[in-house]
Amino acid sequence: MICRFHEYLLFLWLLGRLKLREISYARGSQVNFNFTIVMAKQSAGILLYRNIHNKLEVLLVFPGGPYFSKKDNGSWTIPKGEFEPTEAPLQAAIRELEEETGYRTNGDFIELTPIKQKGGKIAHCWAHEGNLDETAIISNTFELEWPPASGRRQTYPEIAKAAWFTVEAASLKINERQLPLLEELAQIIGS
Repeated sequence: MICRFHEYLLFLWLLGRLKLREISYARGSQVNFNFTIVMAKQSAGILLYRNIHNKLEVLLVFPGGPYFSKKDNGSWTIPKGEFEPTEAPLQAAIRELEEETGYRTNGDFIELTPIKQKGGKIAHCWAHEGNLDETAIISNTFELEWPPASGRRQTYPEIAKAAWFTVEAASLKINERQLPLLEELAQIIGS
């Protein structure tokens, strides 16, 4: 006999949020489950915007490291990063902006509709009016073996560069899954 709890576990399994390691049957109608609940990874970021000569501009960042070095359109992103379930998403977004650009912000934030990235990660985003010098960003770094299997470890900035774009130009530059964030901001603020 399946109870409500087992129906819920089956529902989670169908959503891909539950990994069944073992199902064992005992005498009678008892079923024992050994499972792990897998939560979708989440990230949070800040979409900085400014109004220059009555034109809405947004700040996008370009990833550092060798994987993106020969790319451009579709590779820019909002400054964002993963956070733990115990961290408030907005605080994580503020922290990530500072880690990736060196810019610390506070004040009023506009919560935008979360998006789902290509790999299934949920990205939370807030828009915030601000103005930073994109040529003076200070990014944290990461280490990577490059070229692969060479044994050489190299250090790269997490963010190689930042730039201000009009919403129209940013629409070409930004990762396609993040495009709805630009569209929502343009609707709220007006372009």
